[in-house]
Amino acid sequence: MRTAGTGASAEAHAGRGAVRGLTALLTTAMAFSMMQLFLIGALGPRLVDGLGVSATLLGLTTTVGFGTASALSPVGGRIVDRTGPRRALVALLVVSAVALALIGAAPGPGLLLAAVALGGLPQALANPATNKAILAAVPARKRGAVTGAKQSGVQLGAFAAGLPLAAAAGFLGWRGAVWVAAGAALLAALWAWRALPADAPPKGAAVRIPSGPDSPVPWLAAFSLFLGAGIASVNTYLALFGTQRLDMGPTLAGSLVAVLGIAGIAGRVGWSRAATPGRAQWLPGLLASGAVGSAVLLAAAEHVAPLAWVAAVAVGVFAVSGNAVSMVLVMQSSAPGRAGQDSALVAAGFFAGFAVGPPLFGLLAERGRYGEGWILVAVEFAVAGGVAFAWALRDRRTRTGASA
Repeated sequence: MRTAGTGASAEAHAGRGAVRGLTALLTTAMAFSMMQLFLIGALGPRLVDGLGVSATLLGLTTTVGFGTASALSPVGGRIVDRTGPRRALVALLVVSAVALALIGAAPGPGLLLAAVALGGLPQALANPATNKAILAAVPARKRGAVTGAKQSGVQLGAFAAGLPLAAAAGFLGWRGAVWVAAGAALLAALWAWRALPADAPPKGAAVRIPSGPDSPVPWLAAFSLFLGAGIASVNTYLALFGTQRLDMGPTLAGSLVAVLGIAGIAGRVGWSRAATPGRAQWLPGLLASGAVGSAVLLAAAEHVAPLAWVAAVAVGVFAVSGNAVSMVLVMQSSAPGRAGQDSALVAAGFFAGFAVGPPLFGLLAERGRYGEGWILVAVEFAVAGGVAFAWALRDRRTRTGASA
């Protein structure tokens, strides 16, 4: 006979299982949203040889992808608010698969850049769609942990690109490795279609709800701009730095990206759990400060090569985690109905940073001046930290004045 107690326990267990399943799906979607750019970074040495891609053009792929994502993000946020997370997530994964397939088929830099531009659409949809799904289906007390886990999906993508797929390129060729990723993205789209509940019918027009006067969104967007510029430079040039300056083979250099990805997963989950109200406001500045140290370690790695591995871990733990914490702050502060739009605006700042950072670094990398490039990254992280601390102090004064 089923008692009330066992019934409640079964319902609680089912609820935990549903949250775990949703977390796994959202983590996968985030991984594929940026997979094409991580693959280009991890396979950079092979692309330089196979397609005649220069170091500067390698940086331009990141500029095109994230420039497109930044431009589309505000519209993408309104689309998600209007159409719902299920449709947006399926579209994200299908377009990711198409972009990856086109990269694998690219005969030269032209189609490569076009495919990367197409990959900007999944990036624009990723944070609004996944955040919207969390707000709809996850209890408030669990949202920080789920947000950190799904944001770690981006670093899961970096790990997949830097280790298994880079290793697969050794025997499948770099095109074969990219096509494997494209097939996996299609399977993930089918999973999303079958696993998520149906969305409500699309609204007739995009919802425009004003943000509050004390919204952190403009500050977080500025923080994300400089943070993204530094992270993108590391993602794009770390493997090439390993082969050109540290005497690593392509597979070992790709493993630097994988190590960064593993550290980023742990950092995003851990720091997002720690981002409770009252504490979360200070975390972006603290994480950016740690990121400055990671960039200095990369500069020192030219003279002490093993420091590159320590630096890769530090970039993941500090710099990469800052983006996850900013998304937790958005979800804690967004007005009802604005979660998608606010997430998209902060993501637009992050993507803009990804667009401008690598070309600046590429100008130095083209001349072999990696040490100066890593110092530039340290400066970008330092500016991000300054913006974050300025907002945290302003927020504290506002709260103190309101309670007085």
